Amino acid sequence: MSALPEGALFGMGNPLLDIMATVDKEFLEKYKLKDNDAILADDTHKSMCDEIIKNYEVEFIAGGAAQNALRVMQWIVGKPNVTTFMGSVGDDENGKTLASCAIRDGVNVQYQIQNGTPTGKCAALITGHHRSLCTYLEAANLFTKEHLMQPTNFAYIEKAQFYYVTGFFLTVSAESFQTVAKYAASKNRPFMFNLSAAFISQFYTKEVNDALPYVDIIFGNEVEAEAFSNVQNFGTSDMVEIAKKVAALPKENKARSRIVVFTQGVDPVIVVEGDSVKTFEVKPLPEDKIKDTNGAGDAFVGGFMAQYTQGKPIESCVKCGIWAASVIIQFSGCQFPKDVTYVEA
Repeated sequence: MSALPEGALFGMGNPLLDIMATVDKEFLEKYKLKDNDAILADDTHKSMCDEIIKNYEVEFIAGGAAQNALRVMQWIVGKPNVTTFMGSVGDDENGKTLASCAIRDGVNVQYQIQNGTPTGKCAALITGHHRSLCTYLEAANLFTKEHLMQPTNFAYIEKAQFYYVTGFFLTVSAESFQTVAKYAASKNRPFMFNLSAAFISQFYTKEVNDALPYVDIIFGNEVEAEAFSNVQNFGTSDMVEIAKKVAALPKENKARSRIVVFTQGVDPVIVVEGDSVKTFEVKPLPEDKIKDTNGAGDAFVGGFMAQYTQGKPIESCVKCGIWAASVIIQFSGCQFPKDVTYVEA
């Protein structure tokens, strides 16, 4: 059992009910979706979920990138309520389902509950080993700083020693992001951030640029890193060079050097801290063991944070992240076997 105290890590994000189905290429093309993409739904996707539920075999799974990472962290740590999560849900059955799943997995959820707006959902469309995510934010889009600032809620921020917020949340409440990030910097507590998807860097550039000075650890995959590089005019698609440039961007809290962690699927994980560049091999799973890569990135972050919050060296954090991702891709969505425990090699 971990020695971490309750409330050690505070996270914010968009709690979503994943609607998962295996579809064909024609279905993706019909709704102008790409393999391994993540977008926000627009008017062209209005009928899509109904069509999925009507015509395909569907699984409903508790989701949302930040909440998933915290669920994975709780699974590895093995002690309830080490994490606290805030986001916004509707006053409906889907919201209750999300809460019960997260609580069952050990996360202390402190949702802002919206009357009259349904809980957000994410269509997770699987083609082979690829996944395309289309998010309907709905109630998740209504999170406000006022909820954060209620004394009983702000107490969770004050109690935490670590913080994690996804780039997806910048589309919802950049003001809340800034509040938590500035507090973390003022207390010299690590603030972790995920680039989340290419469109975040492309269409929410100001919000990302405003966020980065407060970020101590930044996560991303190769697609997100390249999109960020293009927006920032780095002039390179080399992952190590991008990581170095991200690490060198201006930073408010000078007491901590920024750590950049880029995953690349089955290619090595890149970690840059200051002038130090390290790579970590990923042992590919046999094809027949891979069920769904959806959730692998969130699982990696959850595994990384499970070790980082316990003061383990970066190498241990990355190894645990790789292990967690390798387990999660053997299941549909971000699900994990409760009876499997992590043992560092």
